[in-house]
Amino acid sequence: MKCSAWVLLTLLFLSCKEKEETTSPVVQNITESVYSSGKVKTKNQYEAFSPVDGIVRQVNVKEGDVVHKGDPLLSLVNETAQLNAENASLSAQYLSVQANADKLQESLAAINISKAKWQNDSLLFQRQQKLWDEGIGSRNELEQRELAVKNSATAYRTAQLRYQQLKQQLNFSEQQARKNLEISSTLAGDYIVRAKQDGRVYSISKEPGEVVSPQAPIAVIGSADTYLLELQVDEYDIAKIKLGQKVLVGLDSYKGQVFEAVVTKIEPIMNERTRSVTIEAEFTKAPPSLYPNLSTEANILINTKENAVTIPRSYLLDESYVLLNSGERRKVTVGLKDYQKAEILSGLSKDDVIKKPAP
Repeated sequence: MKCSAWVLLTLLFLSCKEKEETTSPVVQNITESVYSSGKVKTKNQYEAFSPVDGIVRQVNVKEGDVVHKGDPLLSLVNETAQLNAENASLSAQYLSVQANADKLQESLAAINISKAKWQNDSLLFQRQQKLWDEGIGSRNELEQRELAVKNSATAYRTAQLRYQQLKQQLNFSEQQARKNLEISSTLAGDYIVRAKQDGRVYSISKEPGEVVSPQAPIAVIGSADTYLLELQVDEYDIAKIKLGQKVLVGLDSYKGQVFEAVVTKIEPIMNERTRSVTIEAEFTKAPPSLYPNLSTEANILINTKENAVTIPRSYLLDESYVLLNSGERRKVTVGLKDYQKAEILSGLSKDDVIKKPAP
């Protein structure tokens, strides 16, 4: 019975020994990369919003249409805004300087009349003064002539001031009316949603009779033929990302195929909710056909090293130790890492044999 137990233990021990996996460092190339996920979108893709609340009167485009900057996408019911714009136009015409030219002419005529009277009263006063100097006439007549000159001079200056005030008032009223017309026209124009740039309409979400608001997009528009990647990079990895880095791209629509892109933009702010930073990459080797919002996974290549001493990452203990075949726990210096391999800078030679740690 004791012999059978000993045999059983021996077989169990040998079985465990056979299950231990070992390996030695291998010299090969290694590439460090950062994983990210995201989606495909068109270049300059944006969502179109209505600047005002309203009801759709007419939809001018359909999905797939190519539009140019300024083209109307849809129009809203805007009777009140249109009436206000027409009213402002009438007011601008009524208050224009040209329409009130007769008032200016009337004021100029008053200036000329008061000037003529002042000149005439001045002449009469000079004559009366000359007669008074010659001892002819009364003091009262001289004073009356002098008073008339002063009154006509005051009337002349008053007429000039009234003309200037009228001119300023008309100019101000005209400018104010024009500004009100611009505001009313702009408000009326807000009821027509226009394309902000050339591109293709990829989505239109409203139909005539539906209600729109500034909070909900009504269309998605982007480049007609240029696509890019919008990727999310974790905050712990974003410091490693630089413009121009190569990106290897996998798409669910193209299983087993890898495409290439390059980092072209890094957003300057982190999303607090997802704790990630958005980057953009443009294809250098793109699939034959793409569609906006296709999901994608990508590896951004950070560093590549040739002839590196590597071991499988699964053989690392606490990311900085290995277990020798003899059972010794040895500290190593780790360099580049990818998802399968780790570079060993020091602590191991190519002849060392290491064991895979127990799970």
